[in-house]
Amino acid sequence: MSKIRCEIKGPLAFVTLSNPAKLNALDVAMWTDLRQQFETLSHNEDLRCILLSGADGNFAAGADIEEFATVRNTLSSGMHYHLHTIALTLEAITQCIHPVIAAIEGVCVGGGLEIACACDIRIAAPTARFGIPVNRLGFPLAPGELQGLLELTGKAVALEILLEGRVFDAAEAKEKGLIHRLADDVSAEALASASRIVRGAPLAARMNKKMVGRLINSTAALDEQELKNAFAFLESTDYQEGVASFLDKRVPQFTGK
Repeated sequence: MSKIRCEIKGPLAFVTLSNPAKLNALDVAMWTDLRQQFETLSHNEDLRCILLSGADGNFAAGADIEEFATVRNTLSSGMHYHLHTIALTLEAITQCIHPVIAAIEGVCVGGGLEIACACDIRIAAPTARFGIPVNRLGFPLAPGELQGLLELTGKAVALEILLEGRVFDAAEAKEKGLIHRLADDVSAEALASASRIVRGAPLAARMNKKMVGRLINSTAALDEQELKNAFAFLESTDYQEGVASFLDKRVPQFTGK
């Protein structure tokens, strides 16, 4: 049975990391399954939002270190593990066309925090714990895994997290910019956030996510085709419906077209 569970309910997909005996630490099979799951969900245009959480009160304790002796024991295998197994999974989450909400409880460290950083919205319980203590294991954070952390926190905080290797509480994580808000009932708050997203135009949400990714990762000016794509919404049914519903004083019925 896969340790990555997925349940679709209408416009929402619920993805769960499930390896509770190891606090949901991800082995190679889980990293691969998670990537494949997000690639599949990204092609499902009936969806409007994905909620990502961990089983049994923890988000994820990172990668399964017990595998390192076999899957990351040489330069070539280590590069493949980080550049393909992990980095491609984080990329699949980041580039998924749908908004992704991380509902974080318990442990969210190492690779678990990397996964959370790849999501669009992060909601955490006050008792959740965060950090990337890889310095205790004798290795730095790989480039493809550092990008998400750096985008959220900036240089100074990213270096503090990595150099000290501390595990810290949710209040400090919020202060550092790692999470958006705290909630005693994380599942309920994540669902409320997803409901607000669902009520909006899915085409606009996808375009916002794509354009933010483009602008944050490149200083180059938008070319002519990119500008046309940015304003393609003007010919969409969602745009026509949004304006018409506002003028008619009714609830819009968006289709993502």
